[in-house]
Amino acid sequence: MASIVSAGTTSATALNMSADTSGVLQLASNNGTVAVTVDTSQKVGVGTTSPTQKLTVAGGLGFSSALTFTGAGYEIGQDGAAFLCFSGGSAGTRFIDASTATEWMRVDASGNLQFNSGYGSVAVAYGCRAWVNFNGTGTVAIRASGNVSSITDNGSGDYTVNFTTAMPDVNYSVVALTQFINDNRGTFAAMGAEIRSVTTPLTTSACRIGTGRTFSPYSLEDALSVYVAIFR
Repeated sequence: MASIVSAGTTSATALNMSADTSGVLQLASNNGTVAVTVDTSQKVGVGTTSPTQKLTVAGGLGFSSALTFTGAGYEIGQDGAAFLCFSGGSAGTRFIDASTATEWMRVDASGNLQFNSGYGSVAVAYGCRAWVNFNGTGTVAIRASGNVSSITDNGSGDYTVNFTTAMPDVNYSVVALTQFINDNRGTFAAMGAEIRSVTTPLTTSACRIGTGRTFSPYSLEDALSVYVAIFR
């Protein structure tokens, strides 16, 4: 049992108390449903009568305003012996396997995402900012893409890849592959994909791609498939 404090709905029953010697304290609503339990180990349970941690909340935890942690470091959660620590400071926000002190991932002070995925230590992850697989013959059509809003057909073998969200600058890298014939040889042959533009090679909103198979002189030709990836 437990010592129980419960609320009533009338002045006569506004506060009801029952006591025992178990050392457990509970707060209950008028219908007798236990809302909060403090056990003999000073563990507090909200929505549960059997807390397993210093604070155990059953049914979810919500905040009406920002939740702030202060101090040089803090722990978010744990799972057995290998628990995940979440710590902050001048080094940024770090995710650490506290059982081995191995850092898994970090968001540094500049907002860069770093992770340890075969590097041996955390390093900045340079993501693919945009990619597209499109049909370059007839009516140009996108088969699949990411962060590409459309393809502009500028003429034979001349395409503009338009970004949905602009690049932060023009210092990105373009990787392109073309397929001209539908056989095993053509599916992996990169036959003359180039960056084309009348003014500057690249812009933050788009890049222009030219495809062709004749190199001397270079002759533009529509490609059956064009694959483009943008890295920054």
